[in-house]
Amino acid sequence: MGALTPAHGPKKPQQERSRATRLKLLEAAISCLAERGWSGSTVSVVAERAGVSRGAAQHHFRTREDLFTAAVEHVAEKRQGAVQAVAHNLPPAGSIARTVIIVEELVGLYTGPLFRAALHLWVAASDEAQLRERVTALEARVGREAHRTAVALLEADEKVPGVRETVQGLLDMARGLGLANLLTDDGARRDRVVAQWAKIIDDVLNPVG
Repeated sequence: MGALTPAHGPKKPQQERSRATRLKLLEAAISCLAERGWSGSTVSVVAERAGVSRGAAQHHFRTREDLFTAAVEHVAEKRQGAVQAVAHNLPPAGSIARTVIIVEELVGLYTGPLFRAALHLWVAASDEAQLRERVTALEARVGREAHRTAVALLEADEKVPGVRETVQGLLDMARGLGLANLLTDDGARRDRVVAQWAKIIDDVLNPVG
């Protein structure tokens, strides 16, 4: 007679369960911040949405500031990774089709729940001294990574005069579109702006003559 097997499979190792709980909290924090803003997003609210106890939440994140800055950083890294993955399926280098796709992806960094959540965090940081320093450092780090991603995807040579400024201008434009998108989803206008910026980028990176 064969050995009896447990009715329920082996328990997940503690470390794996802990990682899963942390991930639930980070993603719940982004959703809460995007929907409720800073004042409506407490650790208790996030814990309830994540389906964990407040004690479990505080085990992973000592303060509310720890939780929300970690959440924005986590999702920003995930989004950056998704944008970088686009590099494997792009049209040929030097083509306008390639540039359009890259510009669209970079604009995507500044739309959706992540940008909305980050914006709430920035506004809170302007009034909350304990948040300001860490959010300023976080924004600088996310901004540097976005710039590096843009340069890599565009295969831009920043030694050429004007190229660095053009790439930075692209990211500033994308941030502006993200702000506009918070109030109204004007997809047609955004498509026209993306097409024009793709042309500007293409002219700078692939000059004729």
